[in-house]
Amino acid sequence: MDSFSTVIRTASHEQHVEAETSTFMSDLLGGRLGVDAYARYTEQLWFVYEALEAGAGRLASDPVAGPFIRPALFRLSALERDLAHLRGAGWRAGLSALPATRAYAERVRECAESWPGGYIAHHYTRYLGDLSGGQIIRDRAEKAWGFEKKGDGVRFYVFEEVGNPAAFKREYRELLDAVRADDLEKQRIVAECKKAFALNTGVFRALGEEFPLSA
Repeated sequence: MDSFSTVIRTASHEQHVEAETSTFMSDLLGGRLGVDAYARYTEQLWFVYEALEAGAGRLASDPVAGPFIRPALFRLSALERDLAHLRGAGWRAGLSALPATRAYAERVRECAESWPGGYIAHHYTRYLGDLSGGQIIRDRAEKAWGFEKKGDGVRFYVFEEVGNPAAFKREYRELLDAVRADDLEKQRIVAECKKAFALNTGVFRALGEEFPLSA
């Protein structure tokens, strides 16, 4: 029988690929979009992480979600430094969420407030994705727009407090395998993972509409 971390990974594989290969992401990573599109994407991430991390303190003592709350992962202050670099000191005044982003952040907040298992699903899809695929984005962004290596503009992708990402991911998968949930709850968590990827893809789609490549 497969471990829960394997079940989650394989169940959401299709959505994961769909998110990674969205037109917007392909265009962004392919250097076909300007730094303003990258800044707009970074803005959207702020709303999602604000929802994810605002509830973290309260969940730290929760028997289900608690073991996953690791301050070493928190991204909000890194995102804020990036936004200050990208948009200037007054970045907060111009901050706006796309409707798709608002829907995503609201779902994360809902889970944080009322369903620890669902919160884990969002925690997993975001942080583990950023630790892995995020490094590709950082590399491309540094090359395309001349950001200082691992400096302002790409700090979101630099997990300074995670010394060994491979070991950390292994430990994270062990947490998933040990999660306090029965089979039915595990199925619900897997379904929420798929929903998280779909919400994320919705944000990419909306960004793609906002930044169409001129034919």
